[in-house]
Amino acid sequence: MSTFSRRKFLTTAGLSTVGAIALNACTSETTTTPTATTATSPTTTTAAPVNAADAPEVTKAKLGFIALTDASPLIIAKEKGYFEKYGMKDVEVLKQASWGTTRDNIALGSDAGGIDGAHILTPMPYLISEGKITNGKKVPMYILARLNTNGQGISVANSFKDDKIGLKSDVLKETFAKQKAAGKELKCAMTFPGGTHDLWIRYWLAANGVDPDKDVSTIVVPPAQMVANMKAGNMEAFCVGEPWNARLVAQNSGYSALITGELWKDHPEKAFSLRADWVDKNPKAAMALLKGILEAQVWCEDPANKEEMCKIVGADKWLKVPAIEILGRQQGKVDYGDGRTLDSTDLAMKFWKDNASYPFKSHDLWFITEDMRWGYFDANTDAKAMVDKVNREDLWKEAAKAIGKEADIPKSTSRGIETFFDGVKFDPENPKAYLESLKIKKA
Repeated sequence: MSTFSRRKFLTTAGLSTVGAIALNACTSETTTTPTATTATSPTTTTAAPVNAADAPEVTKAKLGFIALTDASPLIIAKEKGYFEKYGMKDVEVLKQASWGTTRDNIALGSDAGGIDGAHILTPMPYLISEGKITNGKKVPMYILARLNTNGQGISVANSFKDDKIGLKSDVLKETFAKQKAAGKELKCAMTFPGGTHDLWIRYWLAANGVDPDKDVSTIVVPPAQMVANMKAGNMEAFCVGEPWNARLVAQNSGYSALITGELWKDHPEKAFSLRADWVDKNPKAAMALLKGILEAQVWCEDPANKEEMCKIVGADKWLKVPAIEILGRQQGKVDYGDGRTLDSTDLAMKFWKDNASYPFKSHDLWFITEDMRWGYFDANTDAKAMVDKVNREDLWKEAAKAIGKEADIPKSTSRGIETFFDGVKFDPENPKAYLESLKIKKA
């Protein structure tokens, strides 16, 4: 049932509700229409006159975000005045109800009532650029920065506690098979087909012997609606960003099988992406936005700012989650909810440390290769050409130099060979070999 036909894929990806799943009970946790926000906390920057040569062509931009902790750089850039510092005094940061809404509003563009760019799942700019999720309409996109690494989780229902389902689980396949044989439909939720959360849960399932297209049903649920649906018994597992895994544990409605830094240490996650036509028309404005976001990432990374960051982003107009439920995992303190705990800042969400902000082309290549694995891109896709067209690491380097962070620019566009928890390696110099080595796949 989890195999998506193209028609079903396009339809499902746009939904902010899921078929028969009762999502109405949790509408208080998400905003159904984008709304602009204004700064309420004191800013840490004072907008100085912008050099005439760097003055942005426009001072306004509309940026989307989803209620996730990794949207913090956009939120902080707005609240702390980093956008305004570089002349972008009229930036709107707009809450989106789902990733499907983000996609639709990007396709519209701000001139038609949509948005110019967003905090976004890294594969989406590629899927949008190629028209794979926009009914064939190609909307060229640029990725200007990675917003974070790590910081997601895969959570499961409390009924699996006795089975000790975790990162590497020898009993996962057997447990799911027994329930399926008994007539139960096993539902694993993610936030968008072909997006990061879809790829994390698919990788985890497949690495533990479960075929995500045959053995379970993969369903789409917006991030802020995950907890309510798990509580209602509408799924067995889900993959989502924080704070929703921590919130699930706080409400004793499930537990975290793993955090994704364990699956792939310092894995890339969200991106800051803009419509290519907007950047090409407003290159100085795009650079101003990028500099503001990079400065916000540096601020978010500072341990001394974590508590304030969580208070700001936890506010009702942003995530609408108590700051205490965001802070723990931001500090690397994980309560899995099944008796296990972890205290490791090295596996926590990173915004700047260890090149978290740099958009490595090798990482984008993995995302496209993995989307080829599951049929979201054709098997003969020229992934490298696509990455070279969408990934604008050149702009990141320019912005990093402008804010005094030239020393943090990596020496290579590739982070090299990556190793996953199951020992599988991805060599960006030979993605075909990686794809061929995988046992469970569509490609």
